[in-house]
Amino acid sequence: MTEEFHRIRRLPPYVFAEVNSAKAKARAAAEDIVDLGMGNPDCPTPPHIVAKLVEAVADPRTHRYSASKGIPGLRKALAGYYDRRFNVKLDPETEVVATLGSKEGLANLAAAITSPGDTILVPNPSYPIHQFGFVLAGASVRSVPCTPDDEMLAALDRAVRHSVPKPTALIVNFPSNPTAMLADLYFYRKIVEFARRHEIFILSDLAYAEIYFGSNVPPSILEVPGAKDVAVEFTSMSKTYNMPGWRMGFAAGNPRLVSALTRVKSYLDYGAFAPIQIAAAAALNGPQDCVQEMRDLYRERRDVMVKGLASAGWKVPSPEGSMFLWAPIPERFAHLGSVDFAKLLLAKAKVAVAPGIGFGEHGDGHVRIALVENSQRIRQAMRGIRSFLAVDNAGPVDAPAGAVDAA
Repeated sequence: MTEEFHRIRRLPPYVFAEVNSAKAKARAAAEDIVDLGMGNPDCPTPPHIVAKLVEAVADPRTHRYSASKGIPGLRKALAGYYDRRFNVKLDPETEVVATLGSKEGLANLAAAITSPGDTILVPNPSYPIHQFGFVLAGASVRSVPCTPDDEMLAALDRAVRHSVPKPTALIVNFPSNPTAMLADLYFYRKIVEFARRHEIFILSDLAYAEIYFGSNVPPSILEVPGAKDVAVEFTSMSKTYNMPGWRMGFAAGNPRLVSALTRVKSYLDYGAFAPIQIAAAAALNGPQDCVQEMRDLYRERRDVMVKGLASAGWKVPSPEGSMFLWAPIPERFAHLGSVDFAKLLLAKAKVAVAPGIGFGEHGDGHVRIALVENSQRIRQAMRGIRSFLAVDNAGPVDAPAGAVDAA
């Protein structure tokens, strides 16, 4: 009766725990910590979306059970978004299902399509649910490079030739969490061609589709002719409309995959609260000025952070998209690894970041820094980091253990 449960045994220790515990202890001691660890949007949901929620809540007809696959108006709104944004036609009945955030959808689709012992191809580093959704479903995960280039394509080819059994699914995530890399349609065409040739499903995580800062506008994999034969794509309201706590997302694309997810969900939930779905449809159908404002705000924060880090002597690539900086650990701290370096930043600079190893072992040379504080707080964080880097702080740090979400 004391033995660990089988599926829990398959999960490694939660590496974000140590940083979170140290953060909690510092705050309990009244220290002012600038928390750039969790990708949790800090801005309010736009007023017209909140107003629609309030209006819908006042109608008692919305208080009953909802529809697990999403109310028709919401699925039509998502199809309309794909038509406007990507010129992709979707059938709201067979090619769209609403999810309780993209994370839930990814995990439940993994459970729906996985047999014990299946091999799944997952980029490393990558958002944890990409790997552990399949681990919990009983699959074996094979890591591939996370760069949208020929290196990843070559690794996929090797994986197919040398994996037993042959891989059944591939995860892609661009703009990437955590690396902030973007993919283009040329890369997606190659991926779709590869997947169709080897009869492998693609699960594309497009949660950061609307957070980009230059002329490289993130495409959808569904724009590629024939992609619906093999691909399903997950999107989310969380980042685009500052709705993280509302838990509203979608899966769209291949009808067989959408049907499998819909069927599994029908046994597990009754869908999001109907007023949330109604408000989400209003967000997709309504004015989009708020999306551009959100994009401009993250660009401003990115520029402040990249400039501040550079002035502190920490050269970090400026991301073209997402709400993160993927920061290589400064050379003199590289021996610490990402967990101890993150604990050191917390103790000495009063700044919390996410250790890169939490996204896979190939992330251990980096930390992820989220653009989730206003510019004034970011400047405060940069001053703390500048002071920290100005002295020799490369020794070990003692810090207790705890839990930070990797969202």
